[in-house]
Amino acid sequence: QVQLVESGGGLVQAGGSLRLSCAASGHAFSNYDMAWFRQAPGKEREFVAATRWTGTLAHYADSVEDRFTISKDNAENAGYLQMNRLQPEDTAVYYCAADRPSTAWGIRPDDYAYWGQGTQVTVSS
Repeated sequence: QVQLVESGGGLVQAGGSLRLSCAASGHAFSNYDMAWFRQAPGKEREFVAATRWTGTLAHYADSVEDRFTISKDNAENAGYLQMNRLQPEDTAVYYCAADRPSTAWGIRPDDYAYWGQGTQVTVSS
């Protein structure tokens, strides 16, 4: 099975950018679809973005469309989430998730078997 470790979170002012990384190990990342979720205090974990095992297609939550970009580098066994024009409502713990390839976009936490430990993103106003 694959192990995932996120990095790149931090504190940023509104309007700023951050790039999250997801390092995969234990199994070839090319065998997995990948997604990013986030969870704010007191809220449920919510879908942010997903990409296919090839990294060639992407699907986004409406709230981040045109601001965030998901990517996947199978040669590096890594995934990324470029976040631009960040807003205070983007503040959350961000999680990388992976699962075997599917024909449908996985947008629920239950769609993914493998998870990282999360990285905190805080956006100040």
